[in-house]
Amino acid sequence: MPHKILFVCTGNICRSPTAEGVARGLAHKLNAAHLFEFDSAGTHGYHVGDPPDPRTIAAARRRGYDLSSLRARRVTEFDFIRFDLLLAMDGEHLEFLRRACPRPHLHKLGLLLDYSERFDHDEVPDPYYGDAQGFELVLDLVEDAAIELIRRLTTRHRDSFPGVPHGA
Repeated sequence: MPHKILFVCTGNICRSPTAEGVARGLAHKLNAAHLFEFDSAGTHGYHVGDPPDPRTIAAARRRGYDLSSLRARRVTEFDFIRFDLLLAMDGEHLEFLRRACPRPHLHKLGLLLDYSERFDHDEVPDPYYGDAQGFELVLDLVEDAAIELIRRLTTRHRDSFPGVPHGA
């Protein structure tokens, strides 16, 4: 059974699709894609059916991640049942998830950056109203957290990660 992980932000056009695409790309690069199912969703339905923000797509593409096939959707009640982890990009998203989550599934909720090893950030900042540097920072934070998330969930498969340091 693959680990099923949902990444969550506000509109599902910047941060959470970045996390989905990066995690999927890293899992593939680390020969662990068969161990994971990644998806993303928004807390609000502002952009349902839309592709990620063009700046998000462009920044990800420069690092080798293809987000062009992703489409925004909103978190549903079924997501709390279907996914093993629902990882929010910031505290507001996490609070939204806590309010919407059925009690038996509260243990599945967390922040993506709880997995970050190199950065002191607690939250992935929203790059939407900023410049290109904001999208690059999102990628830096997400790459760091995603590789550690994959590593922690595949500890018994450490030999599958040649050249990747094995942190705690």
